[in-house]
Amino acid sequence: METPQRTFYCHACGACCRWPGIVRVNKQEITAIAEFLQIPEDHFREQYTIVSPDRKTLIFTEREDGACIFLSADNLCRIHPVKPLQCKTFPDGWTVPPEFRERCQGEYR
Repeated sequence: METPQRTFYCHACGACCRWPGIVRVNKQEITAIAEFLQIPEDHFREQYTIVSPDRKTLIFTEREDGACIFLSADNLCRIHPVKPLQCKTFPDGWTVPPEFRERCQGEYR
């Protein structure tokens, strides 16, 4: 018998956007986000990205408190409609330590 697939429902608690780690962005994602923010791609790269530690890609910068630069004060993603695939695949595409999973208010149904 096949196990029914469960769907994850985000409750916009912002916990995943505060966890340590990096968010990689590719060329297509940069184009989409810059267009969404209505700024030139060069401006987006200069203001919102840095080179990853492995020097293979660009990653989002962080706020001073370590949270994602695009997490708003009300725990919403400012670029939600065009967020990177890495963010879209949360939590199933991530390796999430149990202590971080407990902070997330989302649920499977």
